[in-house]
Amino acid sequence: MTEKSAPRQRRKKAIVDVFQRYVANPVVRRIAGRVPGAAVLLETTGRTSGQPRRNPVGGRRVGDSFWLVSEHGRRSQYVKNLMAEPRVRLLMRGRWHTGIAHVLPDDDPQARLRALPRGNSAAVRALGTSLLTIRVDLDGDGAMGGSRDG
Repeated sequence: MTEKSAPRQRRKKAIVDVFQRYVANPVVRRIAGRVPGAAVLLETTGRTSGQPRRNPVGGRRVGDSFWLVSEHGRRSQYVKNLMAEPRVRLLMRGRWHTGIAHVLPDDDPQARLRALPRGNSAAVRALGTSLLTIRVDLDGDGAMGGSRDG
């Protein structure tokens, strides 16, 4: 990031954050992980609070892994959370799946986006400021229940 682009990237991230927090995420969170073709719900553990934090994310399951690209990279709150505690849950097709998240700074996020759902990938490209690939290795049991569902 050049010196001139840094303030522009910070402004863009601030605008995107407000839009997502108050407009997009509340709507998408209601259907994430429940409606086919919609985003999934990623649950991390808050690095300060220790409380569950749920964010809708787009991506794709490939075998025993779920791949996604964070539009703000390590500056995303959910990425900070999963870096502090990599055990996460994903709500996909109405079922919770547990796994371990891995930040992959050496992966090409642009190439990864070409392999992920087009609609979400286009949004990540348009709104993103610092793309970063994340892979969640899903536990072998496939899914888990629990009272925190919902």
